[in-house]
Amino acid sequence: MIYEFHPEAEQEFIEAAAYYERNVTGLGERFGSEVRHAIERLLEYPELGVPMDADLRRLMLTRFPYFLIYSFTTDLLRVVAVAHARRRPGYWRSRANR
Repeated sequence: MIYEFHPEAEQEFIEAAAYYERNVTGLGERFGSEVRHAIERLLEYPELGVPMDADLRRLMLTRFPYFLIYSFTTDLLRVVAVAHARRRPGYWRSRANR
C-alpha cells in the first residue's frame, strides 16, 4: 500500500509543522515525525482509525491535538486532512470526494 496527501492536507501539515517550529525549536520536527509514524501505522493497519461517515476514518495523534482524516483502498491510503482537534470541525468534508 502507498499513501498520498490531498493537496490541502499536505499544506495543513506543512503549516502546522512550521507553526510548532516557530514557537519551539525542534517541535516542528517532532510533529512531522509523529505524523509520519501515524501514517506508517495506518499503512500496516488501515482500519486503526475511528470510522466516520462514508469511507472516512480519523486517527488522533498521540502528542499533538491533531487528527489525520483519511480513506483507504487495498492499494492506497489517502490523507484528506491534518485537522486540529479544536478548530472548525468538518471543514474538510468536501475534500473526501475530490
